[in-house]
Amino acid sequence: MNKPVYVIGHKNPDTDSICSAMAYAALKNKISDRPYEARRAGQVNNETKYVLEYFQMDTPELIDDVGTQIRDVAIKKIEGIPSGISLKKAWNMMKDTSNSTLPVTLEGKLEGIISVNDIATANMDIYETGILALSKTPYRNILDTLEGTMVVGDEEGMVESGKILIGAANPDLMEDYIEKGDILITGNRFESHLCAIEMNAGCIVVCMDAPVSKTIKKLASQSGCRIISTPYETYVAARLISQSTPIRYFMRKEKIVSFEEDDYISDMRETLTKIRYRDFPVVDKFGNYCGMLSRRSLINMNRKQLILVDHNEKSQAVDGIDEAEILEIIDHHRIGNLETLAPVYFRNQPLGCTATIVYQMYLELGVEIDPKMAGLLCSAILSDTLMFRSPTCMEPDKGAAEKLAEIAGVDIQDHAEKMFRAGSSLQDKSTEEIFYQDYKKFVSNNIKFGAGQITSLDGQELAALKPKLLPFMENACKTSSADMLFFMLTDVIQESTELLFVGENAKAVVERAFGAEAEEASLTMKNIVSRKKQVIPQLITAMQE
Repeated sequence: MNKPVYVIGHKNPDTDSICSAMAYAALKNKISDRPYEARRAGQVNNETKYVLEYFQMDTPELIDDVGTQIRDVAIKKIEGIPSGISLKKAWNMMKDTSNSTLPVTLEGKLEGIISVNDIATANMDIYETGILALSKTPYRNILDTLEGTMVVGDEEGMVESGKILIGAANPDLMEDYIEKGDILITGNRFESHLCAIEMNAGCIVVCMDAPVSKTIKKLASQSGCRIISTPYETYVAARLISQSTPIRYFMRKEKIVSFEEDDYISDMRETLTKIRYRDFPVVDKFGNYCGMLSRRSLINMNRKQLILVDHNEKSQAVDGIDEAEILEIIDHHRIGNLETLAPVYFRNQPLGCTATIVYQMYLELGVEIDPKMAGLLCSAILSDTLMFRSPTCMEPDKGAAEKLAEIAGVDIQDHAEKMFRAGSSLQDKSTEEIFYQDYKKFVSNNIKFGAGQITSLDGQELAALKPKLLPFMENACKTSSADMLFFMLTDVIQESTELLFVGENAKAVVERAFGAEAEEASLTMKNIVSRKKQVIPQLITAMQE
């Protein structure tokens, strides 16, 4: 419950989408114990930037995919272990913690992993009597594994050479197979101890805690031969000593299947179906080890929880919406094709702006609106209703804007004009940025189409865009999945729109929709400024005929 609920608008967000998300998140935080955070699903346009800067508000953080990530799954916080510990110690740790895989780390970075299967394989496959030298086994590991005591010699250091031997033969025979550096496992046999020292053995392991004579201790010290005393009898000691091998010799260091915290579960599924490991290490973007991800934990994933504002169509929603849990929808558009996992709070009103609905909710809940939030909501209403010129504008929109302007301390006429001029400034924008800055996708009668819009106070500026946009639209239509593309060049002062269109049958659809003869790729229409109410419904109706 400590994870935030994201309040988010549609892709290519406009001022209403951003400001309504911010204001609604602020409202929810005042009436709920859960944290709510406003997010954006795309880049903010110049108009919205002006509004946020004017009211000194930070731009919401971008979130371009709300699919379930590893960070949304319960990761087991298994401590990393050093590569020098013994197989036996690693095995005991697995038993104590009921973990079948342990991460091996160095200064927080993942070095490798060791699993129950790796240890079992090591125990079954160790026939090499020189394994301790090959793996550079520390003497501390041998002491720990055998629960032994260093009677003679230094506990530091490691086995550099030699093999493991059992001192069961008589000294005459032992002289033929003891070599320099060997480790001899034996009991309380003075002659065997003396023979091992004379043959330059590296270590003598005395079993059953048998006493070692002062003479042997002195000779061993002089020749550099270590002596270890263990409580185990010879058979057990011989079985255990190979388990003192450091795990670095058997751990997996290459081709480790690991994931990053930001990886999406949907991208992992193919890998998980091919590899049958129980646990996988997780690292952060810097390569630091974070924990272990188990297959079982994927059953109880914590989906991201969202509140959608200013849209309710899947094509306009942030990527990964199918994997998220939608809690609420606050919107003023037609009801689209978005499905939810469970019943949700859905508030949809035929108003000119989502911000008007959010304002009403503040009033209904008796929550005071601070000047900054009032400024955001007022700006959103002025933007969506084109300062009350749009046919979508209702009396509640106008009334809300006037009240909010009073709280925010702004003049509606002056503020709106400055907003629109900031939004229509296209000097630093490419044709692609202009086309997609307020672009929405639709599907009707199996026809996929997109519609963008730009509003301006400068008719000449709009006219100059036409020769740039049409070639871009032609190419975009060919390279995308859209059957048709439309773009509205809306003159706020003249309250008119020139509708550009490309795609097969697009001209016929436009002429049927608006009952007028169009030019080759455009149609100029008086008193048409609203995409939502005046253009999209007519286009969809024409496509269905």
